[in-house]
Amino acid sequence: MAYTISTGFAIYFVLWWVVLFVTLPFGVRSQHEDGEGAPGTDPGAPIATKMGRKLIWTTVLSAIIFAAGLIAYHAGFLNIERLSKLMGMPF
Repeated sequence: MAYTISTGFAIYFVLWWVVLFVTLPFGVRSQHEDGEGAPGTDPGAPIATKMGRKLIWTTVLSAIIFAAGLIAYHAGFLNIERLSKLMGMPF
């Protein structure tokens, strides 16, 4: 089984979204923590989410994780026979 371009894009796309959800809470300051906020808003609402920075970090981290997985796959660490043996399942 080999990576095709469409499979690689699909894996990277899913990985990118997972990493995005991991990076979202970092660096967010709420209105309650800063002591600022408009009247009638939720005190837990974020003041500045810095989404541009998070999107860049998400892309970089996803590329690193994807490259590590691709290298492990080509080195033979991520083949179906080895993984089924590690999980104790007959192949």
